[in-house]
Amino acid sequence: MRDVLIFIPTYNERQNVEAIYQRIKGLGLPADILFLDDHSPDGTGEAIDRLAAQDPSVHVIHRREKGGIGSAHLEGIRRAYEKGHKILVTMDCDFTHQPEDIARFMERADGCDVVVGSRYLDSRSLREWSFFRKLQTYGAHFLTKHLLGIPYDTSGAFRLYRLGRIPKELFEKATAKGYAFFFESLYLLWLNGFSIKEIPIVLPARACGQSKMKLKDAAAGLSRLLGTCFQSRFRRKRYLLARKS
Repeated sequence: MRDVLIFIPTYNERQNVEAIYQRIKGLGLPADILFLDDHSPDGTGEAIDRLAAQDPSVHVIHRREKGGIGSAHLEGIRRAYEKGHKILVTMDCDFTHQPEDIARFMERADGCDVVVGSRYLDSRSLREWSFFRKLQTYGAHFLTKHLLGIPYDTSGAFRLYRLGRIPKELFEKATAKGYAFFFESLYLLWLNGFSIKEIPIVLPARACGQSKMKLKDAAAGLSRLLGTCFQSRFRRKRYLLARKS
């Protein structure tokens, strides 16, 4: 077991898993890799199994049905704590997140608890995106910033958590199963005083396949955001960790 775990959730990513595995291994980073597959019908799970059979640093969780991106990340976080990993890096499998950026995350992690890849620090980041995706992304950023007060990129999945400095009970307070997990988890970390740093990342238009986020996901996220805003004002204790005596 290595201190660093790289977590990658998958759904219909058969064409990408081998390539992203090779690029991560090419970094020479002493890390385990954990894939979580949501019963992909295209054979993604079988492709990951072949990698795991060849490389003991590769692990896989197979779920029987598609359970949502948020629940996938929570499962990955739980597994990282169970196995005693000190650092968890989370990223997508579709190459919108570049494995080569992991080294920059590791460098930035010194002296903080969480590193977030921000799409708003480099003007090149969203240049190739469609108008609709830009509208979704900038709209979510505007709302979380003004409704919750979080000054960070809250909807991205490219992150580094220093689990040795964050109690697992914090993530037990995150209950969103969909894309809302990303702003909910970062809000919990920010509200409880954990140190968060950002690094600029460039996200090209999705290189392989299509985005899995649908309009209904955006609507569910907005509903969750409004609910979080309400509870943060009237039931704030729900988000706070119990103080140790």
